[in-house]
Amino acid sequence: MNKKKQQTEQTKKKIADAARILFAQKGYKATAIEDIVKAAGCSAGNIYYHFKNKEGLFLYLLEDWNREWDRTWLAKENLYPSTTEKIYGMAEFLALDQLSHPLTKAADEFFNNAEKAPDVEERINEMVKGYIDFNRQLLQKGIDNNEFEITNVSILAIILDSLLLGLSQHSRRMEREEALAAYRLAMDVFLRGIAKPIH
Repeated sequence: MNKKKQQTEQTKKKIADAARILFAQKGYKATAIEDIVKAAGCSAGNIYYHFKNKEGLFLYLLEDWNREWDRTWLAKENLYPSTTEKIYGMAEFLALDQLSHPLTKAADEFFNNAEKAPDVEERINEMVKGYIDFNRQLLQKGIDNNEFEITNVSILAIILDSLLLGLSQHSRRMEREEALAAYRLAMDVFLRGIAKPIH
């Protein structure tokens, strides 16, 4: 990497790191571009150059959170021998991540903000598509391993995503153990509906 590109990446990282802290402390709405400029020690032009706007910067942080989640999950996934166990493990991992991640509250604010530019909506849709694809692949493994009934795996992936999304919203008001129990019970109910009967 040449020196200019390296400096550009360092500036982008400095902005992202400062913004992550501010969004975690103040929330999405209360964090202004001026706050990020001050904390990062850069110009507003740098922020607009790297991220286009505040929404673009926050989406970058969410995408980074997703990459971090993927890396951690890939390291854990092999601990679960069956697809059923993977689904329980994934749900628990999601619950703990949602309960402890510093950007959780800011992400709620961001997603509940009705006004979003079309390019932001498109990036959000791509993120959601990634979640559904992940679920579809996991569920397909269960079908291929003869753990689950053969069914419309694409619809099941959407149902699983919807269940997890709803749980993530409701579990914010729960204590840790109560939230984990809710996720486990939800996976029990979901898996009973698709489990292959034992003859």
